[in-house]
Amino acid sequence: MHIHRTYRAKILNHSQVEEMLDHHGWSASKLWNVANYHSRQEWDDTGEIPDDSDLKSELKTHPKYKGLHSQSSQRVLEELAEAFNSWYGKRKSDDRANPPGYRKKNYYDDQGRRVHEEHPRSTVTWKQKGIRHDTENGRVRLSKGANHKEHPRAWEYILVEYETRPGVTVENLQQVRAVYDNAKGRWKLHLVCKHDVETPTAPGNASAGVDLGICNFAAVAYSTEQSDLYPGNRLKQDGYYFPKEIAKCDDSGGERATRLHKKWSERRTHFFHSLAKHIVERCVEQEVGQINIGKLAGVREDENRSSKNWGKHGNLDLHGWAFDRFSNILEYKAKVEGIEVVEVSERDTSKTCCVCGRKDESQRVERGLYVCEEHDDAFNADVNGAENIRLDINQSNSESSANLDEDRSTGWLAQPAVYLHDLSRGFQPRAEVVDCKP
Repeated sequence: MHIHRTYRAKILNHSQVEEMLDHHGWSASKLWNVANYHSRQEWDDTGEIPDDSDLKSELKTHPKYKGLHSQSSQRVLEELAEAFNSWYGKRKSDDRANPPGYRKKNYYDDQGRRVHEEHPRSTVTWKQKGIRHDTENGRVRLSKGANHKEHPRAWEYILVEYETRPGVTVENLQQVRAVYDNAKGRWKLHLVCKHDVETPTAPGNASAGVDLGICNFAAVAYSTEQSDLYPGNRLKQDGYYFPKEIAKCDDSGGERATRLHKKWSERRTHFFHSLAKHIVERCVEQEVGQINIGKLAGVREDENRSSKNWGKHGNLDLHGWAFDRFSNILEYKAKVEGIEVVEVSERDTSKTCCVCGRKDESQRVERGLYVCEEHDDAFNADVNGAENIRLDINQSNSESSANLDEDRSTGWLAQPAVYLHDLSRGFQPRAEVVDCKP
């Protein structure tokens, strides 16, 4: 089995390579801006957004494209295309959504007049063709862009000496990212390595179902008649706090705004990784060999493929819901433990009773309450959906509710264990978490 791991590394010869890394960081910003302008022009002229293949074909002869190694330039265009696609999906229900901005930093005089602007140092990515790795001496040779090859052939690359934390072995290097730390005023490296590991044995034959949502980010049901609930309060708090703080900044591209954006992103990433880790650990305890997760493609659209409108705050929550990203993290962490993650249809899982199979949309009487009229039992609505996903009710050959024991306990459906996110300790039982401001 192959897994990818990213290691952070300190640059030891920073003074020698800083200038060339600066040039490449600025070149990445300039290429982003050129591609951004081209995409906006296409949008104004045709009402369509060019994808990354269109951008690569159109801009491969542009002088700014040659500021980086070809694969590095391609990665910049891919990131821009992803950003435009995200904006296009969001604007359908939020007319305040803005397209990806230009990468520039403005400077003003005492009277508030703009004096000049400059490009920030963007992250630069080198893929395998642009990398030569010296494992014995801890060095990587990074290919320069054609515009920066001003020296003899021996200097057509950037030779970076790096140091990782003790115990890390950097081998089979797939990708190198040069990331500028604004707070410290230094570059650092992110080294992406591919590792071959022995395929692990599944913890058991049991199954689990994961229902992703907004109020409760995840509900998990296990075949051992246990369930867990993970509220998304922390994500929602950050989602309201950070945009307000960023709006108070005089310059949206200023240092404070940049720090806030970075902190917000890091906290979201930490939440996703902590949640995925906790779910996988619980699955190992419950001897789970397969996790069924709801397939959420098209979740932002209604039956007529029009964008759903959940109101002002609901739309912000819906379009900030990074379910794809979390699903990928969960799949990766589960794979390391030998657990398979399978996407299953979510159709009717929220309106079907997981005990008797009765389907009635009116039975979900409140946001978090499901009451079955057939046997007059009340469940947590998200756990009911998670159990239906575990049973995969839309597959005819799946485990059927009709085959379940009539004496099956339903208490776990009504009162799941609740885990809240603690910034220092990860997910903890609700009684052990003391909330604090962002």
